[in-house]
Amino acid sequence: MTNPTMKNTIKITALMTFLLMFVVLLQAEAQQDKLPTNDGEVTIIPINHATLALKWKNEVVYFDPSGDMGLFKDVTAPTIILITDIHGDHFNLSTLNNLNAANLKIIAPKAVVDQLPKNFINVKILSNSESANINGIDIQAIPMYNLPESDDSRHPKGRGNGYVLTIGGNRIYVSGDTEDIQEMRALEGIDVAFVCMNLPYTMDVDAAASAVVEFEPQIVYPYHFRGKGGYSDVDKFKELVISQNNSIDVRLRKWYDK
Repeated sequence: MTNPTMKNTIKITALMTFLLMFVVLLQAEAQQDKLPTNDGEVTIIPINHATLALKWKNEVVYFDPSGDMGLFKDVTAPTIILITDIHGDHFNLSTLNNLNAANLKIIAPKAVVDQLPKNFINVKILSNSESANINGIDIQAIPMYNLPESDDSRHPKGRGNGYVLTIGGNRIYVSGDTEDIQEMRALEGIDVAFVCMNLPYTMDVDAAASAVVEFEPQIVYPYHFRGKGGYSDVDKFKELVISQNNSIDVRLRKWYDK
């Protein structure tokens, strides 16, 4: 027979468990932003480092899914996957297999597609400046590369893709691994941008801020900001952008467990 003290302990434990789950749910929802469009809302879901998701109607677009499946436990399964480059924090075959991605629509540059197993049957190659429309989403491949261009570049021009997606009239830019290249600076009409900033692989916060101020997205998320020296100073990035153009909404989100 259970005594009153034990009953109270069980009740308290259950309540604490419920409250913890509620807090975790609130934190996950706090990471998600709703972007109004001319045709429904887009839900923006930061996941980890270079990985994020966009939900719109019945479509769930994953960018560069990589890492343990625990990262995706609160995210709806993908219908479309976009991959930017061949490096493991962007192209992770183990993660793709765990996501049962072999039959999903995958958009990627040729260098990535060349490494996909033959059982991945719904793949489309996009090269820089090429575009496709997938289930009502316009997808344009944008150059991403290091400066100065050289034969030993970590990210040579033409190998990888950044992407601009047009959803319900809104333009969403995901930079991939790049520096503040002229193609980024020349972007127009970007509503939301995800911009990398991690040395020595991409660019520092000063270059990223300078580019963002030039192409003027309405909203910008610094992402992909873990480098060899640790984490880039995204607070400084925000200060630099706002000091030059306070109409740009700089949104800092939790991309790492640190």
